[in-house]
Amino acid sequence: MQDSVSDTLVESFAGPLTEALADPGAGSNVMAFLLVAGLGLGMALIYVPLRLFLTMTERSRRLKLLQRIRRLREELTQPLQP
Repeated sequence: MQDSVSDTLVESFAGPLTEALADPGAGSNVMAFLLVAGLGLGMALIYVPLRLFLTMTERSRRLKLLQRIRRLREELTQPLQP
């Protein structure tokens, strides 16, 4: 029973990634790919929420500015109170 479990574990660890990492020529390519993919994922995890936050705050500032302009225009169209 335990032999079959250990054999299954050994077979599962002996997958394509392990074979690629065991080959010195291909291992560096795989490691470079994993490094670039990891950096890209990390940048995306930082960039996307930051971009969403900056976009939302910019829209709220723009909306407040437009509302202020409308109020000032309305005040300008009203006659002056003596």
